[in-house]
Amino acid sequence: MLFSLRELVQWLGFATFEIFLHLLALLLFSVLLVLKVDGGGAELSWWKVFIPFFAADGLSTYFTTIVSVRLFQDGEKRLAVLRLFWILTILSLKFVFEMLLCQKLVEQTRELWYGLIMSPIFILLQLLMIRACRVN
Repeated sequence: MLFSLRELVQWLGFATFEIFLHLLALLLFSVLLVLKVDGGGAELSWWKVFIPFFAADGLSTYFTTIVSVRLFQDGEKRLAVLRLFWILTILSLKFVFEMLLCQKLVEQTRELWYGLIMSPIFILLQLLMIRACRVN
């Protein structure tokens, strides 16, 4: 069963524009990943492959800041702070995961084990589960 756009906006806390932005970043990342793995983009480093995700995180943070400032000016102080805190938590966990994964792919170090790399995603999934229970 697929979720409706209204349910995604309600559960994730992202605006429709932000969801579209992250889906576009996922599409660009997929194209760059295929070029990197297939060998067509041999000059592509892993950091360049992850640029769409980093750009989407930055643009989403910028958009969230603007929305929070406008909500704060309109007198919705509690909503502005809660939205800012929630979105920045999600984006920071996503960013840490992307950085750790990219570092593991570049350096191939044994110190970064995959449980450590996936831990921000596990935390994010727990937070989303709690939010989904609270929303309904």
